[in-house]
Amino acid sequence: MANLYYREDLEAAAFVPGAEIEVDGDEAHHAVRVSRLRVGEQILLGNGSGALARGTVTVAEKQRFAVALSAVQLVEAATPRVVLAQALAKGDRDERAVEQATEFGIDAILPWEATRSVSRWADADKRERGRAKWQRIAREAAKQSVRPWIPEIESAVTLSDLAERCSAQGTAVVALHPAGTTTLSAWASDHAAALTEIILVIGPEGGFADAELDTLRAAGADVRVLGETVLRTSSAGPAGIAVLNTILGRW
Repeated sequence: MANLYYREDLEAAAFVPGAEIEVDGDEAHHAVRVSRLRVGEQILLGNGSGALARGTVTVAEKQRFAVALSAVQLVEAATPRVVLAQALAKGDRDERAVEQATEFGIDAILPWEATRSVSRWADADKRERGRAKWQRIAREAAKQSVRPWIPEIESAVTLSDLAERCSAQGTAVVALHPAGTTTLSAWASDHAAALTEIILVIGPEGGFADAELDTLRAAGADVRVLGETVLRTSSAGPAGIAVLNTILGRW
């Protein structure tokens, strides 16, 4: 499998067979100095927004490389859009959720600070640093899994923000919790294909507070269960994505 590199600053129109594209900065440094990229090697180059090309390396220097494109694929964004609202969690469990969700094909991720979240993004600076770190994790996971689209890590949201999203046309908000009376798979079989956006809400290690579930239900969210076992916050989201991928025919 050819390695994938990104030039996120390029529009899809720059990706045409026969074009030669240069890559510099950290991406080139890692490719040439760490991955030992060499002239003549076949690689993949994308913009993280749907453009994905195969080509041959024509230049490989310390701080830059160039690739001559031979084949180009333009991949449209998936519908419905699947979004993970991941609660902040202790240790690196939320970061593991971001990584695996990206590998499983999530379209966007919303960090949210739940009542029982041990980790806290206490101020604007910490929220931005946390969001940026999650974005780096998602970018690397997208490269590893050879994704044309890098999922966007949106700004941190509150419970009220999630409740507001329930009223958006074509959007369904689904909280995954053992209190759900029916499974996510049963719900998705009946509803998923007709939607434009599905937001899966995952609680922290300590679970949702009762008031949080009450708020989401009152706003119109569904509460569903994955199955008979209780999963960690790091695996619940990816498991839910896998269910949706299967129901939607993506897997």
